Amino acid sequence: SRDLGIPCHDDWLLRHQDTAAQQALDAKARKRNLLHAFSLAPQVDVRGLHLALVDDVLTTGATAQSLARLLRQAGARQVDVYCLARTPRPDAPP
Repeated sequence: SRDLGIPCHDDWLLRHQDTAAQQALDAKARKRNLLHAFSLAPQVDVRGLHLALVDDVLTTGATAQSLARLLRQAGARQVDVYCLARTPRPDAPP
């Protein structure tokens, strides 16, 4: 973010629920696992902002979807998701 002159707010999203590891779960279980696992930090106002989430590895997209939904419900205008690696879905045929 520094090189691009874009602020990075790694303290805006809080994971307040310790959830089971996502790796061994199928897509439906991943979504259930993340229900209410995240919240916005107090006094964070995302209304009208265009935000980007950066994820290291995207498998089902459950975490990114959960975070994007939270940000949109809080008023973010747009949420983009960027990932560094994409893995096959665990429930996809070989």
